[in-house]
Amino acid sequence: MERPPNLAAAIDAAAEALVGVLDSAASRHQMAVSPTQLRVLSLISSRPETNVNGLAELLDVVPSSASRLCDRLEATGLLRRVADPRDRREVRLVPTAAAETLLRELKERRHRAVQAVLDRMPGRVQHDLLLALRAFEQAATAESQSDSSVCTA
Repeated sequence: MERPPNLAAAIDAAAEALVGVLDSAASRHQMAVSPTQLRVLSLISSRPETNVNGLAELLDVVPSSASRLCDRLEATGLLRRVADPRDRREVRLVPTAAAETLLRELKERRHRAVQAVLDRMPGRVQHDLLLALRAFEQAATAESQSDSSVCTA
């Protein structure tokens, strides 16, 4: 089966629309944190072993910039720095309960916003989209796994 010539452009446009829906869901609720701070909280929440140097790598910034971001989040009560129980010299970044609540509420708002868009689509198209997204994810995962094996070989 031949690929439509504008498929990549259509995916790019759909991704932009999705980002717009997600951003709109976040901006409708007045947040006390910036999008960058939300990203930091999300990264730390999903990676419990993260320290400032690891966060700096994830964000592709210098450690001092990551540290200042953490200082601001700590000042607002959304982040704690705690000693690693296995190595007291290491300091881990831990989201507070308030940060976890904030992230959960944001995820729920985004889910509702996406669902509202999906509800405007016919059921069959939703099903086809689900299949296509799963196939896209598998192809992207297979590509990143083959890239990893090339790098480690």
